[in-house]
Amino acid sequence: MRAMVLHQPGQPLVAEERPDPTPGPGEARIRVLACAVCRTDLHLVDGELPPGGLPRIPGHEIVGCIDMLGPGAEGLRLGQRVGVAWLGHNCGMCESCCSGRENLCDQAGFTGYTRDGGYATHIVAEARHCYPLDHLAWPPERIAPLMCAGLIGWRAYKFAGPARRLGLYGFGAAAHLLIQVARAQGREVYAFTRPGDEASQAHARELGACWAGGSDEAPPQPLDAAILFAPVGSLVPTALAAVRKGGRVVCGGIHMSDIPGFPYRLLWGKRQLMSVANLTRQDGHEFLALIRRIPVQADVQLYPLEDANRALDDLRAGRVRGAAVLKP
Repeated sequence: MRAMVLHQPGQPLVAEERPDPTPGPGEARIRVLACAVCRTDLHLVDGELPPGGLPRIPGHEIVGCIDMLGPGAEGLRLGQRVGVAWLGHNCGMCESCCSGRENLCDQAGFTGYTRDGGYATHIVAEARHCYPLDHLAWPPERIAPLMCAGLIGWRAYKFAGPARRLGLYGFGAAAHLLIQVARAQGREVYAFTRPGDEASQAHARELGACWAGGSDEAPPQPLDAAILFAPVGSLVPTALAAVRKGGRVVCGGIHMSDIPGFPYRLLWGKRQLMSVANLTRQDGHEFLALIRRIPVQADVQLYPLEDANRALDDLRAGRVRGAAVLKP
């Protein structure tokens, strides 16, 4: 198999040839058809996350076909197209797992972080953490961003509650998918980008945003809720100031720069501030069922697998419209 491997944070990924992996009990080997590039991958490569074990193959927004099944791998078949997402393992026995909160399992494993991921031609994944994609006839590069930008975004969207006026801070892979869901459900969307990023603001308007501007601007009217996809801690008090009394601010990323001090009056008035940690398989199945009714269109920029470093550089510099996707 071919893979792009991280050996040291802050260093480029290295192209390597490795023996094809063999699935163990309860696992499936998947031939990767497409793997989207997530900002979490960037946090891993840039050393902004605690080490998850090196060397490591990043990537957790994967679409592929099963070409080998390990003993006891149930519910899947050879040749089946499946998706693999960030949560790659949970113990199934702890209090969190037994109460429907497997996303908080202390023994959880994460694709492309503690387990090798999809910047490769093959990956091994637990069968119970694979999502059957038989109902989606879309090209794999269109589906791949849904496996994290869509799934984690959906969980954040649910926690935002029934907001009529919804703000999205950071208009990238997740926001450009969620705005399509929100608009289909009749919500008003206010998009916030890097100051001066007119291209992303125009993209947001094309997808139905009623207003788009820089994150240093105030929306024309108070928001019911806001989701922060940009990993910028200083946007937390900004978003709190933008939501009405009783409003909610949801932090949707796994990493964020430090949140500065802010006056209590921004939180007062029954405003809520919360984070979203990982996802559950139930979130995944809900979202994949939803997009049968709301066929969201992922805007993608394609890169060969060997150009993974260029894709990461483009994401870091804000040059990606929608989502970057690697194709082996």
